[in-house]
Amino acid sequence: MEILKAILFGIVEGVTEWLPISSTGHLILLDQWVKFNLEPDRAAAFTEFYEIVIQLAAIMAVVVVYWKVLWPFGIAKAGADKAPAKSGKKKTRDEQVRKLVGNVVLKEKIFWMWVKIVIACIPGVLYGIFLDDLIETMTEPYKPIIVAVMLIVVGILFIIIETKHKGVRPKIKTIPDLTWQIALAIGFCQLIAAALPGTSRSGATIIAGLLLGLSRQVAANFTFFLAIPTMAGASLVKLLKYLGKGMVFNSTELTILIVTSVTAFLVSLVAIQFLTLYIGKNKDFKPFGWYRIVLGALVLIYFIVIPQ
Repeated sequence: MEILKAILFGIVEGVTEWLPISSTGHLILLDQWVKFNLEPDRAAAFTEFYEIVIQLAAIMAVVVVYWKVLWPFGIAKAGADKAPAKSGKKKTRDEQVRKLVGNVVLKEKIFWMWVKIVIACIPGVLYGIFLDDLIETMTEPYKPIIVAVMLIVVGILFIIIETKHKGVRPKIKTIPDLTWQIALAIGFCQLIAAALPGTSRSGATIIAGLLLGLSRQVAANFTFFLAIPTMAGASLVKLLKYLGKGMVFNSTELTILIVTSVTAFLVSLVAIQFLTLYIGKNKDFKPFGWYRIVLGALVLIYFIVIPQ
């Protein structure tokens, strides 16, 4: 039974991590109704660690799908440096490669993309060091209600923004067009998702991107790439805290973690492709906004109207 529950959590994580509907929010809500059979004195610490690490498993799907776009190193072809430049065309910085050692080259386009991603991560790093534990303690008793409210609020924002942006041509159509100031602004918007579950990390960054003039595809892709160091760092911090409490995984916990992670990874591969194709058809994010509003309203009714 625990394996079936782990598969269910993996499916939910794999789908909701990429669609702007809040993976953390859905996991918190699912945890209200589907409980793992864990030792009571270990459950809270394991769940806190578990909900972060399975997100990292989903994030790894991005590395697989976009490996060629993400890996900044390459091998120069023999004689490539002696090849004549094409007449009338001058390479820009983003198109150049820089020779490192032997035939190993650095692709500058990808290098500068990672510089912007690192800049966007700065607010999250500072939040994790100075505010994460405090905010987590303050919001813990109210998490289901916060999730419901933020599902609705961000859903409304999606509908308003997409309505106002109908027919508007984006100013930024490729990631190299992003400035470090815009990257940093998107990084700050991620803090809302970090502090308020139900916001959605992808939802916050996509909304910020649309407001700052990014195309839907660029906003989504930058969200994908930004998630890699963000969730890797968060998982490392949670692991250190978990081990720092003297916790060691037992067989049940390890099985749950592995099954959920593998499921989340496989489902994420499909979800990423779906969202990419969806945006490629020039469709907007309004359906996700309406979904968020309906789900948030149902959750509010459940936790406020129906006695717990």
